[in-house]
Amino acid sequence: MDATASLEQIVEHCLRIGINCLAIADHNTMAGAVRLKEIAPFRVIVAEEILTTCGEVIGMFLTEEIPSKLTIEETITRIKAQQGLVCIPHPYDNFRLSAFRNEAFVAIMPQVDIIEVFNSRSLSPHNSAKAKKLAEEFGKPASAGSDAHIASEIGKAYVEMPDFNDKETFLSSLTEGRIVGRKSSPLVHFASTWARLTKNTR
Repeated sequence: MDATASLEQIVEHCLRIGINCLAIADHNTMAGAVRLKEIAPFRVIVAEEILTTCGEVIGMFLTEEIPSKLTIEETITRIKAQQGLVCIPHPYDNFRLSAFRNEAFVAIMPQVDIIEVFNSRSLSPHNSAKAKKLAEEFGKPASAGSDAHIASEIGKAYVEMPDFNDKETFLSSLTEGRIVGRKSSPLVHFASTWARLTKNTR
């Protein structure tokens, strides 16, 4: 985990800017999302950003943690076994070795539920357009992510959408959503690197 914000700071920030639903997808763990769901006065979707052998994938509405470095096929199987949703984050991001690219999409796309078409931390201006085209080509609902590693980044990107009751109505609401987003400062990447280094030296 590269995040530095406490759960209390996350809750405070969300309440201050008016967020009433938050999906938490830490890297290779869902522990923080589970804890936040217990204390937050708003809806929290328990998720996990999982590193597979060919890229990162997000499992949403999870009940059990999924280990990293499995094949993408096995990872998706485990997400679906929990009745979870499969989301592809930051596709085509040239600055992330963990991003999915063309060759990986064809085989898995029938099982993909959501494609992230805007990511606040993606540095290239072309990534969003390519991701949006991919979602349209395969008829997948589009999402947006702040990719927040510090509290102040939360809400940089979000989807305004009708309310929902479960994962099925979440998907239908997402198709009616409006994506709102702005880019984070490139300096946030240095903050994440510093946080990771300091954690590793403790």
